[in-house]
Amino acid sequence: MKQEYYDDCPYYLEQFLTNMRIIRNRADRTEEAYYIDLRTFLRYLKLKHRDVPDGTDWSTITIADVPLEYVESFTLNDAHVYLRFLKDKRGNETATRARKCSALKQFYTYLHKKAKLISSDPMSELELPSVKNKLPKFLSLEDSMKLLESIDSKNKSRDYCIILLFLNCGMRLSELVGLNIGDYSRENRTLRLFGKGSKERIIYLNDACIEALEDYLHNHRPNDTAVDKNAIFLSANKTRINKRRVQQIVEESLARAGLSNTGITTHKLRHTAATLMYQYGGVDTLVLKEQLGHKSVGTTEIYTHLSNDNLKAAAEANPLANTKKKK
Repeated sequence: MKQEYYDDCPYYLEQFLTNMRIIRNRADRTEEAYYIDLRTFLRYLKLKHRDVPDGTDWSTITIADVPLEYVESFTLNDAHVYLRFLKDKRGNETATRARKCSALKQFYTYLHKKAKLISSDPMSELELPSVKNKLPKFLSLEDSMKLLESIDSKNKSRDYCIILLFLNCGMRLSELVGLNIGDYSRENRTLRLFGKGSKERIIYLNDACIEALEDYLHNHRPNDTAVDKNAIFLSANKTRINKRRVQQIVEESLARAGLSNTGITTHKLRHTAATLMYQYGGVDTLVLKEQLGHKSVGTTEIYTHLSNDNLKAAAEANPLANTKKKK
C-alpha cells in the first residue's frame, strides 16, 4: 500500500494494516480496502465528537489525530447509528455497508485480542447487514463462442489467448496478469496461479488452451525484445500487461461480438467459465472449488446455479407433469 496512506493513519490503524499485510498475508488491494473503510469510520468519529465544523468537506477530514479513546468508547448502539449514517448520509448500499461492518469487526477484534489496546470488543455482537444473493451475469455457450470468433485486433493471438483462458479456466484478472513463463508447463499441461493472499494452485489446461498458448508464446510474443522476460502476456511497450489493458481488450472484443451491453466484465468471464464447466461438463462442486481457488464450497455454490433449461427439465421430470384434469 502507498506510503501516503500510512501518513494519515493513527498508530493503532497502522498496526492493524501491518498485521493484515505481514501476518495475515493480505493482498495490497485488500489492505487498501480496509484502510478506506476504516478511514470512513474514523472520519465519522471526528464528526460524532464534533472535532470538525459542520459542513466540512468529507474528503478533507484527516484521521491521524483520532484518539484511541474515541474507538474504545464506541458502543454497539453507536455502531447501529453509524450504519444508519452510512445508509442515509453516505448513500451506501447494503453490500457496501456489510463490507464496512466486517472491516469494523475485524479491526476491533485485532485491537482487543491481538494488540490488547482496548479492554473489550463491543463489535463482537454486531450483526452484518443481510445481503441478498444475486446470480451474477454470465455468457451463454453460444455467446461465448461468438465472443471468441469475433476477436480481431492488432494482437489477435494474445487477445484470443487471454479471453480463451478466462472462459476455459475461470481465473481471476489478477491471476492472469501475474502469469510468468515459468508458471506454464507444456509437458504437464498445467498453469500455476497465485490467487488471493498469494495462495498457489495448479490448474490443468485443455487442448484449446495449450494450442492458444503455444501459438502466442512461440509465434507472436516478442521474446527477443521483451522488456519483462518473465511475463507471459505483454503490452504494446513489451512490459507486463496491466489489469486495465486486459479489461479494455475484453470490452473491445465484446463490442465486436455485439455483446457490449450485456454487463459482462473480466470477472463475469470467470463466472461464465464456472457455469459452463458445471452445466456442460458435470464438474463436481468440490472440484470446481479447487479450480476457482475458493476457500469454501459455500462461495462456489453461487457459480452452480441452474440454467433455465435445467429448471425446465426438472419441472418436466416431475411424475405429475402429465396429469390432466378429469372432464
